[in-house]
Amino acid sequence: MGHDEHELPATAAGTAPGGSRLTGRRIVVVGAGSQGFGDPDAPPGNGQAIAVLAGREGAMVAVVDRVPEAAAETVRLVEESGASAAAVIADVGDVEACERLVDEAAGLLGGIDGIVLNVGIGGGLRLEGTTAEIWDRVLAVNLRSHFLIARRALPLLPPAASIVFVSSVAGLRPGSQLPSYDTSKTALFGLCRHTALEGARRGVRANVLAPGLIDTPLGRSASRMRPGRERASIPLGRQGTAWEVAYTATFLLSEESSYITGQLFVVDGGLAMGGF
Repeated sequence: MGHDEHELPATAAGTAPGGSRLTGRRIVVVGAGSQGFGDPDAPPGNGQAIAVLAGREGAMVAVVDRVPEAAAETVRLVEESGASAAAVIADVGDVEACERLVDEAAGLLGGIDGIVLNVGIGGGLRLEGTTAEIWDRVLAVNLRSHFLIARRALPLLPPAASIVFVSSVAGLRPGSQLPSYDTSKTALFGLCRHTALEGARRGVRANVLAPGLIDTPLGRSASRMRPGRERASIPLGRQGTAWEVAYTATFLLSEESSYITGQLFVVDGGLAMGGF
């Protein structure tokens, strides 16, 4: 279920001009590379769109990814928007890398005002196809890394800073057939609530963003492996774009959401509510 970009609003198509919603803010996007790098026809991934839009809205951006080439491509796109960007290479499956990336990003940006934790992987089909090793690897990347990065960053964040945990509608309803992925995405809600409560004492906010079926390189890959994914009934009649996810993340990173913390924002065209 695709969409015609000519029928989309400029924000959803990624063609709207930037503003000043994040001017002067120092934003770290973990998982900001795109699996479609090198393919000129590939849409951006969620993390890449978030990083580019943050730059377009006036932020300095630290682009964190495991793949140097993917990070470099996102840095190039952020800089094309007129913003300053720097790459941080880290595999968040490693405990020390999670702590290092926070310190490195803070050094490159001169501090941190916002963090988007977008990284996530899948693995194992249904319970019978999920080994203990797959389970541990998925939760290490999708959940443990978020905890480690938030723990390291929270003492460094100034008042009015914001943390955005990127979950998924898979954390709200079954359907991915990946029990480790679904569990990790559900658990992020609990981690966010605790982070929001602890962060509130410092004036730091934390919220969860849960995308639905989004047209990204990873989404297209998932559809190739599970064609039924494309037949999901979405009330708004199409998959979303990474830019639509990015605009919600930008709102949560900006002062526009200054009185919002510990909440869940679902960007799914109505998928989670069903009924169609």
